[in-house]
Amino acid sequence: MLKIFGAVGSGSVPIEAMLTLLGVPYEVIEAVTWEDEAARERVETANPLGQVPTLVLPSGEVITESAAILIYLADLHPQARLAPGLNDPNRAQYLRWMTYVSAAIYAFAWIKDDPMRITASDKLAPEIIDRIHDRIADCWHMMDDQITPGRYILGDELSVLDLYVTVISRFAPWRSRFYKSAPKMAEIVRQVDTDPRLNEFWAKRFPFDEGWER
Repeated sequence: MLKIFGAVGSGSVPIEAMLTLLGVPYEVIEAVTWEDEAARERVETANPLGQVPTLVLPSGEVITESAAILIYLADLHPQARLAPGLNDPNRAQYLRWMTYVSAAIYAFAWIKDDPMRITASDKLAPEIIDRIHDRIADCWHMMDDQITPGRYILGDELSVLDLYVTVISRFAPWRSRFYKSAPKMAEIVRQVDTDPRLNEFWAKRFPFDEGWER
């Protein structure tokens, strides 16, 4: 069975959502690494960075980095059509935007969790976070401005890119700002939020608590 070091409302959620859609059994090893030193140490047994998500294959091989895990699993299950195949005309843009979301947006989580990682002054922390939020909003806008979506980002079929954007857009600076920055993708993520196949999953792994859009 696949094992995932992850946490509620974290970057492991799009991977768990994908496996739920696939009907592939998996085990989540809950690890809130940004709050719990013991949890971080547990993850470090598989991933020296001590970060989630970390995927452990049945063979014992470890894969880290959320985009890499999603791409790997989608390619492993081509029958599910959750990613463009190697010869699909959408493949290049799929890889582009998966990497973009990971590198240009999600990567900021490491600083937002603890701004003191890049500054010696706690007085600067709020300003740093504000600037990061501005940058994230700008990155969402730049992506939205360059895509020509159908029902979903890459066309008329749900892909792991839609799952990825749906979850990462729920992180700060929150959905209300995302909707303004990325109006094309706004309708898409709302659609994924309400996908009946994921209703029970969202309730458990990233609940829509009151005020979640902020």
